[in-house]
Amino acid sequence: MTHEFDKDFWERHWRQGRAEAPGSTGGDPPNPYLARETGGLTPGTALDAGCGAGAEAIWLASRGWHVTAADISAEALARAAGLAAAGGAPEHLRWVEADLSVWSPDTRFDLVMTHYAHPAMPQMEFYDRVAGWVAPGGTLLIVGHLHTPDSTDHTDHTDHTDHTGHTDHTGHTGHTGHTGHGHHPPAEASATSAAITARLDGGEWEIVTAEERVRTLTGHGDRAARLHDVVVRATRRP
Repeated sequence: MTHEFDKDFWERHWRQGRAEAPGSTGGDPPNPYLARETGGLTPGTALDAGCGAGAEAIWLASRGWHVTAADISAEALARAAGLAAAGGAPEHLRWVEADLSVWSPDTRFDLVMTHYAHPAMPQMEFYDRVAGWVAPGGTLLIVGHLHTPDSTDHTDHTDHTDHTGHTDHTGHTGHTGHTGHGHHPPAEASATSAAITARLDGGEWEIVTAEERVRTLTGHGDRAARLHDVVVRATRRP
């Protein structure tokens, strides 16, 4: 089954409560790669492209970052704002409802991150787009679905989560949506580390992390789900 990954798709996804799978949505912890890849950075301005229910954005804000969190789904943003108000440094957060395939920020950021997000545009072009929003000396962090033979299965497995560590934001909505196609994301929403880094000009970017990992999450009914992740972190040269 193929998806348009448009606003209607993601609003429907969040209303159906699928974000409550094991992941970064609905109050789950942020993606485990986030702390590892950003823990040594000096807090500044950040953009979470396809923030879903906001776990990553809230985590950064609680550590002193000033975060703009953008997502195509009003439903996801409402959940995120509620979670932030309950204890996630809301004064450091700005929520933006936007279709990231056409929206552009009016500034560049010290950190631009996206976790399992895909909009209604080709995935690699989406990564190109968000990379352009990184300020000189800033960091780009991409956490996505690894393309594997299984990823040719277009079945909708959204009730497994991993948004980040959490629910699979294969839809982090609008993502701009992240949520979860679980451990079998559609092929058009997946990539490899080599494919991503090949698009980052070596004269402009320093690749810090480029890896592919497998981890296991517990899904509904305590079922184990194996997630195939791709993680790329790069620094834009000053």
